[in-house]
Amino acid sequence: MARLIDGKQLSAQVLVEVATEVQQLKAEHGITPALAVVLVGDDPASQVYVRNKVLRAEEAGIRSIEHRLEADTDQQTLNAVVDQLNKDPEVHGILVQLPLPKQLDEAQIIAAINPAKDVDGFHPLSVGALASGQPSLVPCTPLGCMIMLQQIHNDLSGKHAVVIGRSNIVGKPMAALLLQANCTVTTVHSHTQNIEALCRQADIVVAAVGRPELVKADWIKTGATVIDVGINAVEVDGRRKLVGDVDFASVEPVAEAITPVPGGVGPMTIACLMKNTLTAARAQLASVASKDIESNPEPTAAVG
Repeated sequence: MARLIDGKQLSAQVLVEVATEVQQLKAEHGITPALAVVLVGDDPASQVYVRNKVLRAEEAGIRSIEHRLEADTDQQTLNAVVDQLNKDPEVHGILVQLPLPKQLDEAQIIAAINPAKDVDGFHPLSVGALASGQPSLVPCTPLGCMIMLQQIHNDLSGKHAVVIGRSNIVGKPMAALLLQANCTVTTVHSHTQNIEALCRQADIVVAAVGRPELVKADWIKTGATVIDVGINAVEVDGRRKLVGDVDFASVEPVAEAITPVPGGVGPMTIACLMKNTLTAARAQLASVASKDIESNPEPTAAVG
């Protein structure tokens, strides 16, 4: 049987590490990292997700700020909230919970967030920095997947990874991170031919398409590592059940390691949001310090 990659346990470790660094930041600089979450409307899944984010922030010692707006909020109002948070020096991370109601332009609001506070890693500048290998805030789910993979493989260099899905939130940034780790990366999607054959070549399979139990045992090479990003609600015997994009029961005996659903990637996504908020706070502190030095240079000693 495959080794289970326990996202709950690993996310708890990440949160402990973040909490320790948050305390150091407070002690050394008097700064408490703050995460502002903007929720528009009353989507039940979004509300649960936001509540979990607030709880994890408390565990990590991060200050949580919530802005809850009505479902009929217009673009100008939402833009004004984001602008206010951009200008607030005590807010280090901004997250606008997606999806937004239909009358709002998601691309516009993502682009309106200060890239330095873009803890979701969705801003075009964040995307460009990741693609070109520059330091940046990385989307939380792919970052969590990389931490999980590093628990299984000391060195990812040279491994063949297949990413199923090409979304801006998971598939594309996941492929970029794997390339940075010197993997050979194949991205497959709905127009790819012979997906099963490509997946069978992979040492690592990351499934992120939102199709229940798409990936079967005959897609997976013996000994591969399988990261299941999908979380889908299905009805089994009249009951609601959460399943991934991977047919866990058939794939587990074949794989070397696999993430469960639930309890796999999901907890890591929120833990990495806290990690990104800490990273953003440290970067903003360094930026302020750099500007202070530039505006107040050390006096030059007189010669002669």
